[in-house]
Amino acid sequence: MRLSAFSVIMLSLVVLGAWVLVPTLDTFIDQRQKIAALEQSVRVSEDEIAALTAERERWDDPAYITTQARERLYYVKPGEVVYLIDNDLDPSALPREQEPVSDTLEEKPADWMPQLLRTLVSAGLSDTAAAAP
Repeated sequence: MRLSAFSVIMLSLVVLGAWVLVPTLDTFIDQRQKIAALEQSVRVSEDEIAALTAERERWDDPAYITTQARERLYYVKPGEVVYLIDNDLDPSALPREQEPVSDTLEEKPADWMPQLLRTLVSAGLSDTAAAAP
């Protein structure tokens, strides 16, 4: 294959153009990614602003304020009687206290899988709640 002067000049111009444009193209792609990330950030901020605006509008409603005062601060209207129940479980339904740990070692069966399944099933089907520490 024979190269002419025109082919060499054109080939060198293509190489020079690629050498000049590749860093510019990389900068362009990087800037487009930053723009997309900032647009996403703006959308998230707008969603947060909309949620906060809706929350502020709810607080303009007297019924919402009354509900929040009753639920959060346990406010009542004059003449109302409120009953707060701290622990409504039957004491016999609560798990009994754990016995102290012994100093002696006991050998347990090596097959742990059936014991694990029994424990999971009994915990899932239990009607009692765990005692608060």
